[in-house]
Amino acid sequence: MRTYKSQKIDHQSSYPCPCRRSGHLQPITLTEAFGCDRCQHIFVLQEDGYVMEQLSTHYPYKRAWRWTGEQWRLDRSTLNLSYPSLLVMTSVVLMAFFLLLATVQSPQGTRTLIHLVITLTALAPLGVVFWLASRR
Repeated sequence: MRTYKSQKIDHQSSYPCPCRRSGHLQPITLTEAFGCDRCQHIFVLQEDGYVMEQLSTHYPYKRAWRWTGEQWRLDRSTLNLSYPSLLVMTSVVLMAFFLLLATVQSPQGTRTLIHLVITLTALAPLGVVFWLASRR
């Protein structure tokens, strides 16, 4: 059985490109970055020296990889940071739904419903701002 333990990335070594192309990463002179000779992407090491991330990317999240000694493994530790914010947003939406459901069934339902809809409409931009901030 293979082990996927990460190895520290050496600045002086050449590695295959993690973008799954047939290129090779070469150290860029006078910098602490690597460049691919095939796809022209630039990669930098994180401070610990175990994770390499792509600098210029079209993805909303930075892509990062760990070197196992034989191949690159996608580093998923950066993606886990968005789960708490997703959980908070989901719970807020569920609470708003049940609050809306409870006010519709009350004797003064229509008046309270109008106030609730106005409040939710006013708070919607705040939710969008929170969502956008949690993406980074």
